[in-house]
Amino acid sequence: MLQLTDFIIDCPDTMKLAAFYSEVTGRPIKEGSHENWAGIKFGEVELAFIRVDDYRAPQWPDSEHPKQFHLDFEVNEIESEQRRVLDLGATLQQDFIGPDGYGWRVYTDPIGHPFCLCRNKGVIWTDQGLI
Repeated sequence: MLQLTDFIIDCPDTMKLAAFYSEVTGRPIKEGSHENWAGIKFGEVELAFIRVDDYRAPQWPDSEHPKQFHLDFEVNEIESEQRRVLDLGATLQQDFIGPDGYGWRVYTDPIGHPFCLCRNKGVIWTDQGLI
């Protein structure tokens, strides 16, 4: 049996990126975090940040420097959450919110990692659209 324990993100400054995601998620930075490893606990899973010398940011959607990962965050109200993450240093990259108000928006964090704010709760997606 496999169990996901960590989701690790390369970065040049662990504490700075951990602080960004701590503000985005409302969860504290794990005690004992430091310049080489920082974490945020989500129950049994830790979102972790590891310092990498000569870090090169992904250039989404450029395949020469692929995205390497992305995170999806489900939200109830996308506009207020968008204002909040933009104020924290995120950059809006692309909008996939449909006229019905469901979908997602792609952002990059302060060092270029993509993540999405999604409004999909209770929605079933099909090839023809929403049900």
